[in-house]
Amino acid sequence: MSKTNPEVDNYLDIGCGRCSLVGTPACKVKTWQAELVRLREIVLASGLTEELKWKQPCYTFNGKNIVMVSAFNDYAFISFFKGVLMKDPKGILIASTENMQSARQIRFTNVEQVAELETILKVYIAEAVEVEKSGAKIEPKKTSDFEMPEELQAKFEADPVFKAAFEALTPGRKRGYLLYFAQPKQSKTRTSRIEKFMPKIFEGKGWSDR
Repeated sequence: MSKTNPEVDNYLDIGCGRCSLVGTPACKVKTWQAELVRLREIVLASGLTEELKWKQPCYTFNGKNIVMVSAFNDYAFISFFKGVLMKDPKGILIASTENMQSARQIRFTNVEQVAELETILKVYIAEAVEVEKSGAKIEPKKTSDFEMPEELQAKFEADPVFKAAFEALTPGRKRGYLLYFAQPKQSKTRTSRIEKFMPKIFEGKGWSDR
């Protein structure tokens, strides 16, 4: 079994610190603590190195990310960074969102579910390591593969200068905007987002850049 990391001990004790609920019983890490602790034990038994990345427990092999253990409000989960390349004979890996290209999760809502899948989880973790060892790469989607919201296309047609500014962005920033603008169900919300971020686009910044 691999050594535990004090930073992950702290994470399990008080939470990730990404919101104001850190250190309180309402913190999602506290809500799903039993599940997270059991998942941690299973991953450590697989011999991976325990680290804290993005304020969450991350497990690596020769410096490469293999799996992450974390929780959202409604469930705890283990996430495989290259899960899309795994065989998944049990059909239990899911994408966190429809646009997730590489990572795949297994979700849990009680500790008994974790215990029931322990053997399978160890097999999946071992496969994830082998996928990394193989050097297999995930071919990212091209910008042209992402949905173009009608509202954004309308802005381009009305303002060619804005279209040129968008096209000048890096591919990653363009993909980020396309995903972000397409998320809302209502057209007026999509339009509002586009208008709000037009200044950033003219500055050559991504939607999350400061």
